[in-house]
Amino acid sequence: MDSSAPPSLSLVSILSLLACSGQLLAAVLLTRRYCGRSSTQDWWILLWLFYDVIVHLTLEGPFVYLSLVGTVEASDGPLAELWKEYGKADSRWLVSDPTIVSIEILTVVLDSLLALLLIHAVLKDKYYRHFLQITLSVCELYGGWMTFCPDWLLGSPHLNTSSLLYLWVYLVFFNGVWVLVPGLLLLQSWFSLRSLHMLRVDQSKAAKRQ
Repeated sequence: MDSSAPPSLSLVSILSLLACSGQLLAAVLLTRRYCGRSSTQDWWILLWLFYDVIVHLTLEGPFVYLSLVGTVEASDGPLAELWKEYGKADSRWLVSDPTIVSIEILTVVLDSLLALLLIHAVLKDKYYRHFLQITLSVCELYGGWMTFCPDWLLGSPHLNTSSLLYLWVYLVFFNGVWVLVPGLLLLQSWFSLRSLHMLRVDQSKAAKRQ
């Protein structure tokens, strides 16, 4: 781990955080536009799903492209600068690390598709909603595990925790959200499927009494 002096909040840091806030605002607007008469619980789920898709396509998608044609470290442009800023916390993102790029390709392609299908399933109350919700959540959790576990096993040589910004905002918060929310979605699917099962059992018992 880097033991250099903690950096101050730079202009790039501020602009990067504002860009992330803009993505959240876009997700809110999309949710308000398409949510319709969905329940409060589904409103929050749709907000997360829209945000999830936006981040995967507009942030991680360009990272995959930059990493396949070169490296973030050698690239120029606003998105390259954003990823260079994050790379100060985890240097693997600067150098086209094969494990990171492999996970991100799967995330951008598969997770984005699953999230879009799940948005449709929630809005239209489709029978396959919880199958998609469980699959997407497991994919997100697995992606997070495979992003950090290999580095932890090596003693975290690529992680820079010398700064509160790098540790708690870049590493813990931005990655922790993709652990917390998928975990909550798994719980929501568990309770929803449990309720459906209990309803079917009750209906079966009622039919036998007739």
